[in-house]
Amino acid sequence: QCAGLAALRQGIEKVAPTRTTVLVTGETGSGKELVAEAIHELSGRSGGPLVRVNCGSIAPTLLESELFGYEKGAFTGANSAGKKGYFELADNGVIFLDEIGDLELSCQVKLLRVLQDQTFEVLGDSRPRKVDIRVVSATNRNLREMVVERMFREDLFYRINLITVHLPALRERKDDIPLLVRYFADKQSEINGLPTVRFSSE
Repeated sequence: QCAGLAALRQGIEKVAPTRTTVLVTGETGSGKELVAEAIHELSGRSGGPLVRVNCGSIAPTLLESELFGYEKGAFTGANSAGKKGYFELADNGVIFLDEIGDLELSCQVKLLRVLQDQTFEVLGDSRPRKVDIRVVSATNRNLREMVVERMFREDLFYRINLITVHLPALRERKDDIPLLVRYFADKQSEINGLPTVRFSSE
């Protein structure tokens, strides 16, 4: 587990070259998606896609078709041409599953299969499809407690939790504040064509 931006960067640099799954934990707004982006950019998959999926923003009834895609005519209202799912779009790249704790148990079973043998089934087609993906997940929930409460599958938890990167809240790493202030000030100066701004410690 990493505390501070410098230590976090070192941790990401160690994790990124591997093929293993990574679970990023931390409060909402702590920067979990940025960690996923860094893992992608520093990995051997940087030339492939990074597909971002917010599991909490997709209606449960649509989640399976969004993740795995569907063939034409698979269900009423389906696109006549069918649709590729996020896993197929992430082939040879990284899929980032944000808010993975919001996944329904039925989808957790199918995700487990993808992690085990890199195959999945498209709705309306029983033939398994093979993909080459790396899964990075994120959550602000306590998945261990969810496992005890039978809200999250234990076998899936251990599959996605091979390596954990924890992001402490900013209140727990106040030494990072000056660095963040300089970064955002420089970025806004560049965007708006303004002189660089410097801040006193006060």
